[in-house]
Amino acid sequence: MSATQLYFDHLNKNYLTIHKTKEDLFWKTYMGTSDDHKGFAEAENAFKDFISNADRIQEIKKHIETVKSEPESNNKQLLLKGLKGWLSLFKCNAVEDQSAKEALSALIKMEADLFAKRQSLTLNYINDENQTMEASTLVLRSNLATSKSEVVRKSSHDGFLTLEKWVVNNGYIDLVKQRNRFAQSLGYENFFDYSVQKNEAMTPKELFTILDDFEERTRDVLNSSLKSLARKKGETALKAHNFRFFVGGDVEQQLDAYFPFTKSIERWVRSFKQLGIQFRDASLTLDLMDRKGKYENGFMHGPVPCFYNNGEWQAAEINFTSNANPDKIGSGREAIATLFHEGGHAAHCANVTQNAPCFSQEFAPTSMAYAETQSMFCDSLLDDADWMKTYAKNEKGEAVPDSLIKKMIEAKQPFFAYEERMILVVPYFEWAVYSLNDRDLTAAKLISLARETEQRILGIPCSPRPILAIPHLLSQESACSYQGYLLAHMAVYQTRAWFLEKFGYLTDNPELGPLLAKHYWHPGNSISHDQSLKNLTGEGFSAQYLADICNLSINDAWESTEETITKYKQRPAVIETASSLNAKIRVVHGEEMIANNDQSDQNLIQQFETWVKDQYKIQNRGE
Repeated sequence: MSATQLYFDHLNKNYLTIHKTKEDLFWKTYMGTSDDHKGFAEAENAFKDFISNADRIQEIKKHIETVKSEPESNNKQLLLKGLKGWLSLFKCNAVEDQSAKEALSALIKMEADLFAKRQSLTLNYINDENQTMEASTLVLRSNLATSKSEVVRKSSHDGFLTLEKWVVNNGYIDLVKQRNRFAQSLGYENFFDYSVQKNEAMTPKELFTILDDFEERTRDVLNSSLKSLARKKGETALKAHNFRFFVGGDVEQQLDAYFPFTKSIERWVRSFKQLGIQFRDASLTLDLMDRKGKYENGFMHGPVPCFYNNGEWQAAEINFTSNANPDKIGSGREAIATLFHEGGHAAHCANVTQNAPCFSQEFAPTSMAYAETQSMFCDSLLDDADWMKTYAKNEKGEAVPDSLIKKMIEAKQPFFAYEERMILVVPYFEWAVYSLNDRDLTAAKLISLARETEQRILGIPCSPRPILAIPHLLSQESACSYQGYLLAHMAVYQTRAWFLEKFGYLTDNPELGPLLAKHYWHPGNSISHDQSLKNLTGEGFSAQYLADICNLSINDAWESTEETITKYKQRPAVIETASSLNAKIRVVHGEEMIANNDQSDQNLIQQFETWVKDQYKIQNRGE
């Protein structure tokens, strides 16, 4: 075995060891089953030290030149590809300057300390009986969308404002300053500049050229929708605590019976099977229920990235989570959305068929927009009428009626642009924050800046979920990356358009999984997001498809949906042929095992339903 092959294998092995140690501690800490924040920070530092080692760049370049001089062979090309993958990883993460290394180490400790403090913060709202209730941000969000009581809604929004004030007074400002110092020591204008170039391989100017264009294209339809809502529901509907309820609260309550929480695992498994999605022997651990001390945002991380290790398949180990409250209205819709979204990430990360783990890990040089395209494509199916007709059924087995689907469109379509601009508001805010001088970084300034940005982009004085209450802002890996969700949505609707043009339908189309795997998943980050789109659709990245959807009238959206329903009724009944997702699935609640598919997927489904019913005493809501 050559010295270069040994070097390459050593990189793969060391990365796996360091990465898994860090990810295992990350999972336990974020799930609230461990308070070893010091140990996690040390593991995070070890991981950062590994990927930021600038010496690796020259080492790998020398090995590449050595391999290039060798006779042509299949192994030569594989080794070159793997080495180039590692070179890309070290180039975008390397930190040569000693002061930058020290700044990065300080950042990791600051974030760990802030996260530990955040876990102990208690948020509250006032319930229908005028009692003060402790609540997670997920409960507060649910209240804003579904509670008929303005007292409940107002106190829930006040909970978010409490969190916002806590953030700016408990370390966020120091984080911003430290992040800027770190980025500037590497030659970037600020941390936002550093993050965008690292994660999306574009400058802030290039990014905002895209974002400004989208903002302009959707501005008129947003303003028109807000004026229409105020005319129909009154000006109070535009208040932050009322907005979500008046836009869709009644529809969400009516849909609830068709999305029982207990059926979410079953519908996810069945639907992904029918799409032809496979997980290539991956092990999946799902922690789906909310509880105190648990991180209040869904995510997927892969402790073991998949790859071909000298020709032998190394299956992925993947964790993903949500914060469902099964006894709350809307929990079933939220649960299935998480399963499709994070399950879409998992499908992607279980199907990267390259020869090194650097191609399948979820951080840079993996583009966030590329990664989110995979998850958001999957969760986009849930609002399709034919998906709802197939899967969204009440306790009598009745599918969502056409009239309710139409009502959903009437509520949703006018605010499609608003929902996308809810993403858009974050990069505008973060760019402004990281562009401030240290002396201007005050709590009052940041809150004022948040309100100004929300008014300009959302058209209302305060967002239902205030910007500074979004957890992504507090973590280095997700800070200044939120725009990736919007770029991904643009790619999603481009992808959907191509599939619809080619096949005429998406739900239960067994062609989709294999095509996504071939063009989007197998290459991992060995190709760009733009190239992956070209490989499937024949067209580079375009924002036009999403803008067109945002600007559809209610009538146009309903006509398109009626056509989907008609085609659905004309298609032959689907025969469920896929027997397995080819995945080992465990559902846990902290350290408690709830269900698994060791015997069968049906056993997993039954165990999950039984546990949820017993734990939450759910009844009379379709379950």
